[in-house]
Amino acid sequence: MTASDWFLWLGIISLVTTTCALVRIKHLWWFMPLYFFVAWLTGELAVFHIAWQAVASILLIYGGALDSANGVAGLVLCLLSWAGLYYFHRQGVASAQPLEDALLPVLGPDYRARVAAAGRPPLPETASAADWRRPFAMSRPGVERVRDLAYGDAGVRNHLDIYHPHNHGGNCPVLLQIHGGGWTIGSKDQQALPLMNHLASRGWICVSVNYQLSPGVKLPQHLIDIKRALAWVRENIEKYGGNPDFIVTTGGSAGGHLCSLLALTANQPRWQAGFEQADTSVAGCVPFYGVYDLLDRHGLRGISSMTGFLEGNIMPTSPNTDPEIWDALSPIVQVHPDAPPFFVIAGTHDSLVFAEEARHFAEALRKASRQPVVYAELPLAQHAFDVFHSPRSDNTVFAVTRYVETLYADYLGRTGAG
Repeated sequence: MTASDWFLWLGIISLVTTTCALVRIKHLWWFMPLYFFVAWLTGELAVFHIAWQAVASILLIYGGALDSANGVAGLVLCLLSWAGLYYFHRQGVASAQPLEDALLPVLGPDYRARVAAAGRPPLPETASAADWRRPFAMSRPGVERVRDLAYGDAGVRNHLDIYHPHNHGGNCPVLLQIHGGGWTIGSKDQQALPLMNHLASRGWICVSVNYQLSPGVKLPQHLIDIKRALAWVRENIEKYGGNPDFIVTTGGSAGGHLCSLLALTANQPRWQAGFEQADTSVAGCVPFYGVYDLLDRHGLRGISSMTGFLEGNIMPTSPNTDPEIWDALSPIVQVHPDAPPFFVIAGTHDSLVFAEEARHFAEALRKASRQPVVYAELPLAQHAFDVFHSPRSDNTVFAVTRYVETLYADYLGRTGAG
């Protein structure tokens, strides 16, 4: 092929991938995983795609790509693609505003003053290029990691890691992170690394846990493992500088489902066989793009229903045989007045777990819970948008930091701890 032909193909591929990032598609059957990966990686790495495509374009033009109509068409398509990518990038940069708009009415206009009065480090505001220009650089100065501590007897699937600041005075707030992966894959060292490293650099103790996976085990075993991990953390975290009386939980996708269930089923003996007396309550919950309704009772998924996958791989029975267990393991059914504070986060363009499900869950929480509920829906955000650094990811990390720091400041104000 000539340089003009290569330029045309570059333009076509560029525009197709950019379109995937900008256009929300909900139903693609077996093509959905491919669409998701293209949309996710193109959007969250938009400026890097512009950069490599620009370099490729310059080389092709230098090689004579504009000597024919194909090359000119390729240039036009690339320019359109770059315009779309730049728009996506600017939306990521601007995501700080909808996050703050969600936080402010719930936390109150004085929340920053409350955090400062509690002696906490200054709150982060808006992500800058220094935050996201190295998307896969996760470590932070002064943060150390203790690996593979056993909290149960299921081998590596019952291990956890602890991220902590090198120098701390003890009694630090604690974050419990639960990974996603459709209940079938995933590991404690793959997700929420930007959030955990950032919080640890501010004096938090962050714990990331493994749990047993399907189809080897079925729900509720995943939840039982997470509760056992929380019980271990509450009993042992003081040795690593953590405050066992202040633990918040977070997780994405299946982890969003599990952390929400954990928060909503505190101290229920049904899910704590053998450690019924352990305190499995949490001080707050921050689920990202979680699955909140296993039965899709609002009819949101349509032809993209998860019922067959769940029945065949994750759940112990069919919904017709035992609908009660499906309800018991659906966070939207388990909301109640004594639920802890929640910060529910979703993306408008999530192709795997639709934002509408998060909206229904947040509304159910607001109707039932006595505690504040924050809901933020980020424009153009795809599933897993927070896995690595990007403008949107880092703005969300900073917003979650402001949220959990406010919860902790209010806890210190109530208890005088610290």
